[in-house]
Amino acid sequence: MHMRPIPNTPLAVSPICLGTMTLGTPVGEAEAISLVHWAIEHGVNFIDTANMYEGYARYVGSAGGVAELILGQALRGHRAQVVLATKVGMKIGPAEDDEGLSRAHILREIERSLRRLRCDAVDIYYMHKPDSKTPLAESVQAFDDLIAAGKIRYWGVSNFSAAQVAELLAVCDGGGWRRPVACQPPYSLLKRDIEKDLLPLCQQERIAVIPYQVLQGGLLTGKYRRSQRPPADSRKAEKPQWVWELSDDLFDRLEELEAEAQSRGRSLLQYALGEILAHPAVVSLALGVKGIAQLDTLLVAARWKGAPNGLETNEGESGGSGT
Repeated sequence: MHMRPIPNTPLAVSPICLGTMTLGTPVGEAEAISLVHWAIEHGVNFIDTANMYEGYARYVGSAGGVAELILGQALRGHRAQVVLATKVGMKIGPAEDDEGLSRAHILREIERSLRRLRCDAVDIYYMHKPDSKTPLAESVQAFDDLIAAGKIRYWGVSNFSAAQVAELLAVCDGGGWRRPVACQPPYSLLKRDIEKDLLPLCQQERIAVIPYQVLQGGLLTGKYRRSQRPPADSRKAEKPQWVWELSDDLFDRLEELEAEAQSRGRSLLQYALGEILAHPAVVSLALGVKGIAQLDTLLVAARWKGAPNGLETNEGESGGSGT
């Protein structure tokens, strides 16, 4: 698999980043461990998690930690083979200090994450969302101190707007603190608002964009059809609140995108992945799956021969058969 560099670091990562939001439920521990091992064996060296992930059982304020615990088991003997990212800032309990980006919360949560992940350091630590109650300088200095302490190698942000990233960079530069190297926003062919400002800013400042929701909850896989019930194993059937309403307007847009894909000789899935990967600011796509077959399908689609992002399949390259 062609690795792509994260600017301002020595890190190079696979174009597909294994997301772990589904670990726990519906992906149980044994299956998750097999999935992680299969991913590594097939060239995926980038894994993304968060202190609040616990699969479909997640609700606002629940304790989280499940995905990290499972991932810690899966990475025993494999930690050196992956670029590992986790996050802090979402609500993980009832108390006021169970969320946010205060120094105390950040320092407490990195220790908990490292224990669950069974490692001494993570490669990228994200601010999971902005925190209006904490001065940016306090949060940035805490992340900078964690780098100095060897507990994280680099840091990034998730769910920050372009204006918030610009303000963050000014704080870093003003305080002499290390800048973020990665930005993780929601981004898909159905949700393209960041193309106006956040993507150009990240490209200018050489911040790697690692989008999530690239398939928009499965809507861009081609599995949903007008006037048909969602497949029983789809996210819309299993976790309907995590997927947009299946309206006629949505199907108009999906059918338009599928026609565009077909005019280029691609499936909707290939088009949805390839177009996002083709943006020069985008380094890798964070994608959650429920099993090896789904991940296999994504890897094959991302390696579609002729894709504009240079991820062509080499003759004889193993990429699985899940097309």
